[in-house]
Amino acid sequence: MNKHPVRFILPLLLLVTLLVAVWAESRDYYNLLGVSREATTREIRQAFKKLALTMHPDKNPAHEKFLQVNRAYEVLKDEDLRKKYDKYGEKGLDEQQGGRYESWSFYRYDFGIYDDDLEIITLDSGDFEAAVNSGEIWFINFYFPRCSHCHQLAPTWREFAKEMDGVIRIGAVNCGDNNHLCRRKGINSYPSLYIYRAGQKPEKFNGERSKDNLVRFSMQFITTTVMQLWQGKLLQTIENAFMSGLGWLITFCSDTGGNTYASVRAFSCLDGLVKVGWMDCTTQEQLCASFQVTSGATALFPPGSSLDQQGSVLWLNTLDSKEIYSQVINHLPDLELKLAHHRWLVSFTFGDRGTASNEYKKLQAFLRNDHIQVGRVDCIADSELCQSLYIHKPCVAVFKGLGIHDFEIHHGKDVLYNIVGFARDSVRAHVTTLRPDNFPSDRKEPWLVDFFAPWCPPCRALLPELRKASIQLAGQMKFGTLDCTIHHNLCSMYNIQAYPTTVIFNGSSVHEYEGQHSADGILEFIQDLVNPSVVVLDPSSFAERVKGRAEGQIWAVDFYAPWCGPCQALMPEWRRMARMLSGQILVGSVDCQRFQTFCQSQGVRAYPEVRLYPSNALSSCGVLYCGLGLVVLTRCVYSSLPRASVDLTPESFRSLVLSGQDHWVVDFYAPWCGPCQHFAPEFEVLARIVKGEIRAGKVDCQAHYQTCQSAGITAYPTVRFYPYLGRRRVRTRTHSSTENKEFHLFVINNMRRTATKHRISPSATST
Repeated sequence: MNKHPVRFILPLLLLVTLLVAVWAESRDYYNLLGVSREATTREIRQAFKKLALTMHPDKNPAHEKFLQVNRAYEVLKDEDLRKKYDKYGEKGLDEQQGGRYESWSFYRYDFGIYDDDLEIITLDSGDFEAAVNSGEIWFINFYFPRCSHCHQLAPTWREFAKEMDGVIRIGAVNCGDNNHLCRRKGINSYPSLYIYRAGQKPEKFNGERSKDNLVRFSMQFITTTVMQLWQGKLLQTIENAFMSGLGWLITFCSDTGGNTYASVRAFSCLDGLVKVGWMDCTTQEQLCASFQVTSGATALFPPGSSLDQQGSVLWLNTLDSKEIYSQVINHLPDLELKLAHHRWLVSFTFGDRGTASNEYKKLQAFLRNDHIQVGRVDCIADSELCQSLYIHKPCVAVFKGLGIHDFEIHHGKDVLYNIVGFARDSVRAHVTTLRPDNFPSDRKEPWLVDFFAPWCPPCRALLPELRKASIQLAGQMKFGTLDCTIHHNLCSMYNIQAYPTTVIFNGSSVHEYEGQHSADGILEFIQDLVNPSVVVLDPSSFAERVKGRAEGQIWAVDFYAPWCGPCQALMPEWRRMARMLSGQILVGSVDCQRFQTFCQSQGVRAYPEVRLYPSNALSSCGVLYCGLGLVVLTRCVYSSLPRASVDLTPESFRSLVLSGQDHWVVDFYAPWCGPCQHFAPEFEVLARIVKGEIRAGKVDCQAHYQTCQSAGITAYPTVRFYPYLGRRRVRTRTHSSTENKEFHLFVINNMRRTATKHRISPSATST
């Protein structure tokens, strides 16, 4: 009787396992949207829009399915959330994420207006600065999805983009998705249209928004020089250009038409690649005849040629800008590589000399002033070199002038403005592409290694921040990146499970960076490694140092889990607070993923949980977590500590402050005043930090109105500094604003300086 159920139980268990696997697969956010893990933000947006139009509850009763798709989109479009999801799955996310969504009509008409337009480049906070500082001219449309005028402009903007394709870059910024970027650029109405040129102030378009007006406005910013050539000037001018490595594009015409709007526009996209000139065949008839032309023709004299080599001339029978550009760029010499101790931007190709390879020729013009040479390597012809550098697919790399093995590969967008920005940043930075033969396994010197995957958006966002940090720490720490899609074994050796994972190797110590993806965050983390401000606690050290703390010691402890998003956001602020309060209290942290049983025994049920352990060892701790900001955290901790300031009465104010022999800082307040209540914890921070040097007091102006009136107090809160200078008394001017979060630090510096020097003037003590 017992044998038969076994035959059914095993298949049943297998079926349940398969169903769970299928359910988990369907819950995968990438699968829900139908995109690969390498998908760009634009591709994610496009995929979500298609699904939203078919699955939206307004059109389809499958409400729960759409909520899942909406949640997937909200997570994957955000670089930080996407990294947390890739690393920890759904448990690393806020469970409330993705509950709100827009109407069906919003997704149909307003969502991503220009996502499907090839000629219009959608910029966001991550690539805006690189674009407008690349050296190309950008005309950018700042729009808002719900703006009716923005929708009215859209057809015209598309026609205009097609008209100017190849002449200038046409972009769009969705201010609904990039609110901070638009506010930073001073955008306060939609649509706002601006021309951007590197190093110059943006120019706003204020005219009628027609295609012709937009074209005329754009053309005035194109600085292509079309030079008139004649007999006396011709030979020297042209030969000088040939010697400098530039060719000539010359139009032969019967009047000044060579310098018209049409020819300027036609040749603008070739600026820097060739010199452009025109010759009037009416006045220079004999000269034109020597070229066997009368008028109405355009000729390209390639670099390295001469006027005597008529056979190398390319004759063009068009003034269409796209046709001219295509024919000229194809006829220009291919990039060559002569690696020596120079700075190079190198395009690695695999036999393909198509459109992308031709576009790279323009890089020579953009990078000439940066003294970066541009070259090309065909990895089919030079496979040994490419294999030694672990280059297995087309890419662009910067060699920094220190030899063939000191280089950095570009992993951003494969567009000129992004490559130009990368090249300029990379030659100044100290980031090296790592391989097994140069990986810092011996760790004789400190290294920061970024383990990443090229398809990972947070990885690409972190790379420029690493370059900034490497410049700040030049000579103190080395920086390298390791591509885990190529070097699987090396990444597995260090148990890399998600990207990016940034690790600092310092001798035998290994530290994983969990902070914000910014240069400042990295610098703070490294500074904290050198001089730790937060004590890492385990059950043993917690019992010894926190539970067994000496009389007078105060501890603040953060109980956290590495996968917890709010915990990660708290970490840099927690370290800043620890540095700020150094000498006042002790600050620690406990990893509850590592010491789960211990945290449970302490009654910790949610992360992060910040607890205060006061100076009295018998006192019970209090749960304090009340925000992520530095000022909020500091106030939170200090509001739970014994007061360092004293309440002053009219009598004590006269005897201690006005007639005493101490320096005083006094807060004049009213109990009903909201800003006073907000400022009170901050004043306690100030009082505790300056304790022993300066005394702190508070005067209740509701209870002691006459005292405040005689002191000239007209607003609450007002902070005044009363230094003791023997018989001489000087009062500070009134400070009645507490909006500045750095206020108390400013006051501390001024008061300490005054207390030390024992010299003061009214202006020096004004806060």
